[in-house]
Amino acid sequence: MNDLAPAPDKAALAKLGKVVRERVVSDPSVYKVPVDKAEIFAVSEFLSLEECEHLVEMIDNVARPSEVFEEVYQAQYRTSYSGDVDPNDSFVRMIERRLSDFLGINVAWGESVQGQRYEPGQEFKDHCDWFDTKSGYWREEKRRGGQRSWTAMAYLNDVEEGGATEFPNLGVSIPPQRGTLIIWNNALPDGLPNPDTIHSGKPVVRGVKYIVTKWYRTRPWS
Repeated sequence: MNDLAPAPDKAALAKLGKVVRERVVSDPSVYKVPVDKAEIFAVSEFLSLEECEHLVEMIDNVARPSEVFEEVYQAQYRTSYSGDVDPNDSFVRMIERRLSDFLGINVAWGESVQGQRYEPGQEFKDHCDWFDTKSGYWREEKRRGGQRSWTAMAYLNDVEEGGATEFPNLGVSIPPQRGTLIIWNNALPDGLPNPDTIHSGKPVVRGVKYIVTKWYRTRPWS
């Protein structure tokens, strides 16, 4: 998104960014990734072994070839399998409530939890989670809850080799560690989308990678 792109949710993103920032920096269990151009935080053992195993089973039941929002992406841009886990499942609702309480974001503002499975050779190339407001999909996403604010992603297993989450503009590469939660602000402190949050899921070399991701909007998601 360039400087001329409309940013209708700028004020809401700045406000929500401040709320989450103040909440997580005061939590002693949270590690702040030492970068200047983005806000990235990590929490080890956010999910237990049993919770990770249960989510892996749920992902295997719903996984299908992954899709992307932007119509110009090539077929090999995202080669993983993914699917939304059942939002009405009591276990899923418990995990969502824990995330909401941790971030201080209303649970209604979160999209459905998406599970993702990466087998050897599969990846998700460089992309940003925020929406390009000049793209054709924006009108519908604006109606469905507006711009994405924070991303919460949890690793569900260790991976034998590969599968790191890489932020190329920041020089950060985070390897899969079972139970670890990674969160990042998709906006700058002033509420503009942050281009330096571009990231990728690097190809898995050996083993299988499982993660769950939940994206939060600037208002209730529908």
